[in-house]
Formats: sequence, structure tokens, C-alpha cells
Amino acid sequence: MVPVPLIRLQCGVNSYEWGKKGSESAAARYAAATPTDDFSIQHDKPYAELWMGTHPNNPSKDLATGRPLTDLVQENAQLLSSSVMAKYGPQLPFLLKVLSIDKALSIQAHPNKRLAEQLHARDPKKYPDANHKPEMTIAITPFEGLCGFRPLNEIAHFLKTVQPLRALVKPDKADEFVSSIETSTAGASEEVRRHNKTALQHVFASLLSATPEEIRTETANLLAQVRSEGDNFAAGGTPSSSGAVLSELVTRLNRQFPDDIGLFVFFFLNYVRLAPGEALFLVADDIHAYLSGDVIECMASSDNVVRAGFTPKFRDVTTLVDMLTYNTAPIEDQKLHPTEYPYATLNRAAYSAGSSIALYDPPIEEFSIVRSVLRGDAAKAVFEPLDGPSVVICTSGRGTIAVGPTVERISEGHVYFVGSTAELVLQSEGGPDDEFITFKAFCEVDNARDVSEKL
Repeated sequence: MVPVPLIRLQCGVNSYEWGKKGSESAAARYAAATPTDDFSIQHDKPYAELWMGTHPNNPSKDLATGRPLTDLVQENAQLLSSSVMAKYGPQLPFLLKVLSIDKALSIQAHPNKRLAEQLHARDPKKYPDANHKPEMTIAITPFEGLCGFRPLNEIAHFLKTVQPLRALVKPDKADEFVSSIETSTAGASEEVRRHNKTALQHVFASLLSATPEEIRTETANLLAQVRSEGDNFAAGGTPSSSGAVLSELVTRLNRQFPDDIGLFVFFFLNYVRLAPGEALFLVADDIHAYLSGDVIECMASSDNVVRAGFTPKFRDVTTLVDMLTYNTAPIEDQKLHPTEYPYATLNRAAYSAGSSIALYDPPIEEFSIVRSVLRGDAAKAVFEPLDGPSVVICTSGRGTIAVGPTVERISEGHVYFVGSTAELVLQSEGGPDDEFITFKAFCEVDNARDVSEKL
């Protein structure tokens, strides 16, 4: 018998040191919204990630039966669609998460498909699958992170004004880099771009080759420079990162990870703040780290991470240095800007209340996300059927979720699986100032009505 294509999920939460503690963690609150015998929030325990999907490390379950979602989609291929099943097999192509971040995650990158296959074959314990892991992050609360390499002129500025950074990189290599990029950034030829990437790789590799003793010495010197210069740290910083912001971050990150190379890698990376609803897309082989906040994160179904700082876990510095793209850009260029979603209809109450439906559509096939904000009472959104599966989580407010005659109440923390070819209806409940916010991750391949062409 084919199950109703609307399944409320019980989702597992992971506890890592970097997570927010107790009910401060959105991941913990959302997990607790689905009562179970084996989970209750402990106020002094960090809760980092809520996983929603079929990944074998923490698969979601049908709340009504306790059966893993993995089993349901393997037994009922129509829940995924024939096109998704043919391309990705009997599993969700994506893994949806909520991350609640209190202290910095590791400085890391995710391998592309070919490198993932090689790393998995070489060391399956450290690299548990052969898949790539492009990922997208959408802020639920104000968020801080590091994403991609800064523009070259900013890196050069820090190599000239932050003497402990210069010392770790080695003065001759720092001078060579500064001289090289200052004379070549005016051009835009492919040869210049290759030259700059090679120069950045060399200076970055030099930094990561610093010994623990060198890092301890220069960390002390860095903190002394911060105390001495205050808001004028690093000659006032750069337009994207003021001296005041930099000095606070250096102090905070050193409290979290004393004498860590990540404190110096930080000067190479873009510092970003996201307001709720703003997003980043991280392609394979892009360096990044998350610093604070609660976010929705969606990725290809993989758990491969190559780390190099802000972590007690295994660091694979050689692989990281070799795999990075060394693309540089201002942080605004790294944000993913949502567009209007054309395959949902709002009722009059939704329009009059200023409701919105936004599509976050990264340049990959495994997933896209729709964020719906329905304001006031009885605002309704009707989503056309998709030739693929969806997972819906409510992050604020309350309302109903319906597929055909099946209607269920949904509120903060509730998670639902929606099967292929099902029309979905969301409707808000609450006062005129209330917001019913949901995120709907989905996959649809070989789609004749290509979303990107219609926007």
C-alpha cells in the first residue's frame, strides 16, 4: 500500500561542543517539538545540529510508525519520483539541517565529487562517503561566518599591518605576495588570474606550515597588538572589516580556540553577517567557517569535511591546500540572493498581509529551498506538484499543512516529508502581527518547466 505522501518526521539532534546550550539552541527546541521518550533538553548540554533526511548517520523516522524514512522511500519509489530515483537511487538527494552555533565551527572545505571518491577510497574512516557536498546556508537568526578568500588587496593590507600574521607567513613570502598582487591586480586576463591564484596558494600554504610553537608565540603577539591598537587595529581594518570588528573577533576566537592557526587564517577569509532570510551558497572546494547564529543548511547527502583550524578533530592540511579554488571576491558576491518562486499561489489574505515566497536556487541539481512567510490569520499558499520529494520545517508561528484531504497542524519545530507529485497547501493561524515561517527543501531533476528559465 502506498503511504499518504505527507509524513510527519521525528528527526535526530547531534550534540557537538560548538552547539548552543539547552533551549538557547534552535536545533534542540525543534527536536523537542516532536515528543519522544529518548529526548529531552538538558540546560547545560550543547545541541548543534538537527538532521532531516535519509543520511545513514542520523536518518529521520516516520513519527506515526517509528520506521526510518530510508525504508519508506526504498519501498515506495513514487515518493521520490522515477527521475530522482534513477539519478540518485532510493534516498533523498539532499540533507537538510538546522545548525545552532555558539562557538566557531572548523575552518573547512568540502571536496568535489572526484576528490571525494579518491578520499573515500583512501581513508573511508575519515571520509565516510564518495559524494561531493555543495551546501547552502540561510539565516534563521543573525549569523556570523567566514566565506571564501577576501579580495587580494585586503589580504595584502593585513600582511602589511598585522605583524604576527606576517611573521607566521614569513616576511620574504609576505613581501613577495604583496609586491606580486599589487602589480598585477590592475589586469583581468586569464594569465593574471592564474598568477594571483598561485601566489595566494603559496602564501596560504606557508601560513599553514607554521609550527605549534610559532603559532603560540605569534598568538601572544597578536593579542598584544589588539590591546595596544584597539579600534585602530590593523590600521583601522578594511571597508568590509573594521579594526573594531577585527579586534573583537580575534579576542573572542582566541577564547574559544587558544593558540590556533585558525586565528590567522581568519585574515585571509571574508567575514560575513547575515540577517534572517539572507543566504550563502558554498561550492565544492570553497573554504569557510561558521561563527555564530542559527541557520538552515542544505547540502548534497554527504558528510565529507576537510578541516584545517578551529577544531580538535583531524586536520588534513595538505589536502585542503591542494583542493581549494583560490577564487577571491567581496562577500557580497558570495551571497545567494533569492528570487520569486513562480509555482506557488497566495490567496488574497496573504497578499494583503504582505506575505512572501522566495526561492533559493543554487546552481546544482540536488536541492533548492523555498522560504515562505505567511503573515496574519488565514494567509494561504498553494504549491504546485513537483516531480520530486520535499522536506518542510516550520521555524516560527503556526498553521496547517495539507496534501489532498490530509490536513495537519504545524508549528515551530515540526518537520514533514512531502512525496512527489503532491500539491501542498500551507495556511497560517495567529494574530495580525504573527508570522508563519517555513522552509521547503526539494529536488526535481529533468524538469521540463526549468525554474531558472522562467524566473
